[in-house]
Amino acid sequence: MAEKGKEIEVTEKVVSEAEELPKAIVRRVVKEKLSQLSTDSEISVLRDSLLAFSESARIFIHYLSATANDTCKESNRQIINAEDVFKALEEIDFPEFIGPLRASLEEFRQKNAEKKAASSKAKETTSKKGGKRKESPAKSEGGRKKRREVEEEDNAD
Repeated sequence: MAEKGKEIEVTEKVVSEAEELPKAIVRRVVKEKLSQLSTDSEISVLRDSLLAFSESARIFIHYLSATANDTCKESNRQIINAEDVFKALEEIDFPEFIGPLRASLEEFRQKNAEKKAASSKAKETTSKKGGKRKESPAKSEGGRKKRREVEEEDNAD
């Protein structure tokens, strides 16, 4: 019975570690925001303060996710989409986040579309050239022959 208690403690610790936000990113975001609000060039943040910021953000993310999930379920869907998150932000009284979040989402989608277009263009260019890539000298017959000659010279020494 004592072993069961240990398993629960270990599992709870693993789950909480998995839910933690990356400390370096939290530190960077906090320092950037504080430097925008301060005239000091060097901003130092205590470890306890970073922990408080991290924990607050984690709780906010969980609350927002749960609210968006409720919105999603009300629509008889299983996958949360961006509109569910926007509705959740409004529902939990953070409508001021919707505008910047929509702008970031649009920028993200545009960058992905550009990457996808560039990738398909590269594939199209490759297929127009016969679909085969030029074989490297090391893999060609001449490269194999040269490699064998070098190996034979090494063995002769």
